[in-house]
Amino acid sequence: MQTGRNDIDKLHEMYNNLLESQQFDEQDLDYSILEKQIPVLQRLAETSNAIITVFDLFQKKHVFHSYNFETFLGYTKKDFEEVGEYFIDSKIHPEDYLVLLENGITLFDLLTNISSELRLNCKLINEFRILNASNQYTRVIEQQQTLELDKRGNVWLALSILDISPNQEVGERLKAQILNFKTGEFVRLLRPKVNKEMALTKRQIEILQHIREGELSKEISDKLFISVHTVNTHRQKILEKLNVSNSMEAVHIAAKLGLI
Repeated sequence: MQTGRNDIDKLHEMYNNLLESQQFDEQDLDYSILEKQIPVLQRLAETSNAIITVFDLFQKKHVFHSYNFETFLGYTKKDFEEVGEYFIDSKIHPEDYLVLLENGITLFDLLTNISSELRLNCKLINEFRILNASNQYTRVIEQQQTLELDKRGNVWLALSILDISPNQEVGERLKAQILNFKTGEFVRLLRPKVNKEMALTKRQIEILQHIREGELSKEISDKLFISVHTVNTHRQKILEKLNVSNSMEAVHIAAKLGLI
């Protein structure tokens, strides 16, 4: 148990360090944007029966919470108030909580290594277990994504939507994936094994840097004065060498390895 506590503390420290790595200018943050969105989010929570929260990465706290526990897990507002804003965290299955922290760090790490445009297209989807008011575990699905960036491209407001999962096999552990919902690409959260015998060439690293900026093969070919066929051949070689299935995963792994 102590080892688990130490692991959680280390992950919290890593996450806080990532939050601190973003430099915000408070004068650039227009909170009227959030005020306009709150009625929409509240209405979505009421119609979908999901719990919706917004986390402010500048203030490092939740700035919106839908407070609809009674129709979700059977809890009351009083239950929530006795624990505070991390009420849901306190009810997560211990085996799942540690992995949720790791996944959150993975998502944040990925977002810092892709273009601002792509940051708005990625969501982390977790399926895990939460203790309900009847003291039984219920499987839920949480989707986390960027709601707003600041003028510098920092992830400013993060949206979370928590709903009941159609899969109620409570013996199963957490399932998770990161989805680029614009391209349909998924990122595996377990680091793939890299083919160390085949290092990326200078040209492949250059192409991968362009991919990180969200550029298509035609745009890359025009900038590098090579054919689209050549770009696509390099892209396929990159996937093979990094042992990944799509470009988004390639950017993530290459950034973790310090290649870009």
